[in-house]
Amino acid sequence: MFSVLIRTAVLFAFVLYTVVAGAEASPTKPNTALHAIAQELIDAGYREKQALTERLTTIDDPKTLEFMQVMVEGDLYYRKDDRVVVIKGDNAVTTFFSGEEITLESKRDIKKISVNNKLRVLLRGGIARLQIFSDDPEMRMQAAVNLLKSAEDLDQATLDEALSNEEKPDVRDVLSLVKGIRLLEADTEKERLEGVSYLSGSLYPDVRGALANYRRAAEADSRTEEIQAADEALKKIESLLSLNSVAENLYFGLALGAVLLLAAIGLAITFGVMGVINMAHGEMIMLGAYTTYVVQQLMPDHIGMSLAVAVPAAFLVSGFVGVLIERGVIRHLYGRPLETLLATFGISLVLQQAVRSVFSPLNREVATPDWMAGTFMINPALELTFNRLYIIIFSLLVLALLALILKRTLFGLQMRAVTMNRPMASSMGIRTGWVDALTFGLGSGIAGIAGVALSQLTNVGPNMGQAYIIDSFMVVVFGGVGNLWGTLVGAMSLGVVNKLLEPWAGAVVAKILVLIFIILFIQKRPRGLFALKGRAADMG
Repeated sequence: MFSVLIRTAVLFAFVLYTVVAGAEASPTKPNTALHAIAQELIDAGYREKQALTERLTTIDDPKTLEFMQVMVEGDLYYRKDDRVVVIKGDNAVTTFFSGEEITLESKRDIKKISVNNKLRVLLRGGIARLQIFSDDPEMRMQAAVNLLKSAEDLDQATLDEALSNEEKPDVRDVLSLVKGIRLLEADTEKERLEGVSYLSGSLYPDVRGALANYRRAAEADSRTEEIQAADEALKKIESLLSLNSVAENLYFGLALGAVLLLAAIGLAITFGVMGVINMAHGEMIMLGAYTTYVVQQLMPDHIGMSLAVAVPAAFLVSGFVGVLIERGVIRHLYGRPLETLLATFGISLVLQQAVRSVFSPLNREVATPDWMAGTFMINPALELTFNRLYIIIFSLLVLALLALILKRTLFGLQMRAVTMNRPMASSMGIRTGWVDALTFGLGSGIAGIAGVALSQLTNVGPNMGQAYIIDSFMVVVFGGVGNLWGTLVGAMSLGVVNKLLEPWAGAVVAKILVLIFIILFIQKRPRGLFALKGRAADMG
């Protein structure tokens, strides 16, 4: 029994060794047909290379496509002493089949496998064919988009074959555009007009360029019907582009509104509860942004996680500074709004100079985590950036959490009581002084969170908060002092209106127009869109 177990173990070990050895050896073993063509290319003339290139497209090997791409880019070489095919990169030379990096004693140790223009055309056509018939849908899609720039890379018969075989609707649509571009150069008017019908309404820049070139050619030959068809197609494209531009500006406006919402929520709370015009509110945003920068410096290898750490850290830092400001300065100036305004303005200058002394006056760049980078393509004319989308979602979550705190916690109940009637709240045993301090800290902490969001959209600098203090006050006044939902509506409205006005009025004029609108609006509704009852209303 024991000997049977030993023999079984030995047999199992032998089989395992064979499998592992075969697995280790197989990746380095080159495809015989591809390797043979690579060796023939070393000595071949240009005519022979053309024939070899045509043979390349028939080889069923994943590395064939890479081989042709390296060759057309002019990076394919061979080592003179042993005829090993290598890739010459910017920083290293590696063998093509095994991928091993090699060291050269001299640049003359390798020689380029040269290509001419005719060979490049053949290679690009072969690459296009391999990609368009790939099993990978993403590769087929990318190949189809590339063909929009150079439709001549693929012959008509191959294009028709790809169209008939393609099962993915989006890839088939792009291939139809490629067919349309090719038809623009057809011999008959009927085929050219058919090509225009294929391209009408497409948002790809290459399609628009092809139609514009076609129209100029038709105008030069006085082909009236074709000129009219091209004009209609281009007009339809322009209309769709304008619509997508409005959608993009609307998205940017919502993102700006989200930033203004985060910046103004804290101001709405402090102004609503305490009646304090805090000119240092922008510096609370700045402190939050610099906290994000410091956290990233402490976690250089965990950029993605650093943002999650920066949010509570920024809240605590800005909130702590806010409590210090309220306890140290503002509580001695209640009932004196002018002195409070001047004092907080002076504090803002002190904080700016402190940051300059610690971090220098230069802007600091905060890295964007990988999960926030990139875009989501709706169509070729409209791409939405992920960082703005996350900021919009984040601002709404902060607003919801703050509303929950105000409605469902003892602190929120006391804050609302002080807002509505301070003397009555004090007579009921509520420590209004500490409510003021914690409220100021809460508002400042949320401003710090706004700084975290802003650090993902712009550089971090000592003056960054000043750009948002006026906008924050406009949001608060427009939405209604101390009202969260009014702040939400005000922030989103001003953000969207700003971005919709900018394309035709410019950024500066757009802000001026919005400011004029706010002034006129306040004349009609001094308490804003959503006015609070109680002390906040009496202040209006």
